[in-house]
Amino acid sequence: MLERMKKGLTPGPAMLVSAWDRLHGVPGGKKIFSRMIDMMVPYTGSIGCEVKELRSGFAAVELTERRAVRNHLNSIHAIALANLAELCGNLALSFSMPSDARFIVGGLSVDYTKKARGVVTATSECPVPTSNERAEYEVPVVIRDASGDIVANVTLRTLVGPNKSAKADG
Repeated sequence: MLERMKKGLTPGPAMLVSAWDRLHGVPGGKKIFSRMIDMMVPYTGSIGCEVKELRSGFAAVELTERRAVRNHLNSIHAIALANLAELCGNLALSFSMPSDARFIVGGLSVDYTKKARGVVTATSECPVPTSNERAEYEVPVVIRDASGDIVANVTLRTLVGPNKSAKADG
């Protein structure tokens, strides 16, 4: 996986599942996995999230407030929250896709309901694609603060289809 990342290639769903399966249960493994994601997606990595849970159709990702993600109102910046939501939804979907599929976010809508402070957790329970057939999915993400209050509701409009090698093979 690291060799693919060094070449600028992103790992496919099977590699993501394999890395999570190997790392999440060992001490510090979730942090290592999260840093690997940061390396693969540098902009998303700029907010410094930690993946807490990942399984087919589900992801939970945590962001801790700090100066780098704060706005002028001393709360987590709206775009940092959108970035967190996109990462969470993308992980849930990618972890669930067939290995011959790929995706791209085609749209994103966010409803901010409360200032985000402290530690916030994004969760996504998404549809599980059963094939690489071209389709659009709505991927919901909810971001909650430490008291359980919703700070944002997000919907990713995501396009799934065959990856390049699948097109060449078929």
